[in-house]
Amino acid sequence: MKIKINDTVKILSGKDRGKTGKVLHVIAGKNQREREGKVVVEGLNLKYKHIRPKNEREKGQRIMFPYSLPISRVALLCPKCGQTSRVGYKIAENQNTNLKKKTLKQRICKKCQSAV
Repeated sequence: MKIKINDTVKILSGKDRGKTGKVLHVIAGKNQREREGKVVVEGLNLKYKHIRPKNEREKGQRIMFPYSLPISRVALLCPKCGQTSRVGYKIAENQNTNLKKKTLKQRICKKCQSAV
C-alpha cells in the first residue's frame, strides 16, 4: 500500500471532495474480489450509527463516526510541495553497520522528488 497511517490525504470524489485529513486506519483488500484497499480519514466521510437503549430508562442515540472509503478516492498530499501527487519508491543502501548492508525503501513524491 502506498498510503500509510498518519499521512495527510485529499479526497478526490464524493460528498467531501476537496477536503483534507489525516489517515486513521488502512484496510487491505482481503481477496480477489476486494483487490482495492480502504482508508479511514479523520473527520471525513462521517456516517450515523444508531444505538438502541440498553435499559428502559435510557434513550437511543445516534453517533457519528468516520467510515471507510476506497483508497482510489484519495490522493497523498506531499508535505514539501503541498500538492497531491503519486508515490514512487527509491531504494538506497544504508551502511550503518560494518557487517551488514541494509537496503532502505523510501517513498518519494513524483512531482518534487522529495521523501514523503
